[in-house]
Amino acid sequence: MVSNKFDITTHSVEETQALGRKIGILLKQPLIIALIGDLGSGKTAFVQGLAQGLDVPADYYITSPTFTLINEYPGRLALIHVDLYRLETVRDLEDIGLDELLHDQAVLAVEWADKLTDNLADSYLSMKFEIVDDEYRKINLIAYGQNAISLIKALDTQK
Repeated sequence: MVSNKFDITTHSVEETQALGRKIGILLKQPLIIALIGDLGSGKTAFVQGLAQGLDVPADYYITSPTFTLINEYPGRLALIHVDLYRLETVRDLEDIGLDELLHDQAVLAVEWADKLTDNLADSYLSMKFEIVDDEYRKINLIAYGQNAISLIKALDTQK
């Protein structure tokens, strides 16, 4: 039986980026990745690695779009990086066009996705980042839908 859960502990920013890179390499089709965790928990470091795995050109510097809200990057699969930290209401989500992005043909990495509540699609990957100490992060992945479950299975076989 295939599990829809995968837990990992990273011991450095580089290991968190490596996890992102591995997931980016494994992705063969668009997927929503819901990133949840406190400030400094590794969400942006993960997206930096994800961009590498998706073959986003190295001259694109990946930063958290806290003030721009949305950054888009070309790659093998396009990457859309969204940061909901500054948004307060569901109306704010509508104003930035998040509904359209959820149905776009790209990998959509959403920081502070816990603000979305029920607005996510049927198929997505939830990643919860927990700070253990200055370097260690516990990351809990839960897959929803067949595409995300296939990704978890591929990750699990590469342990």
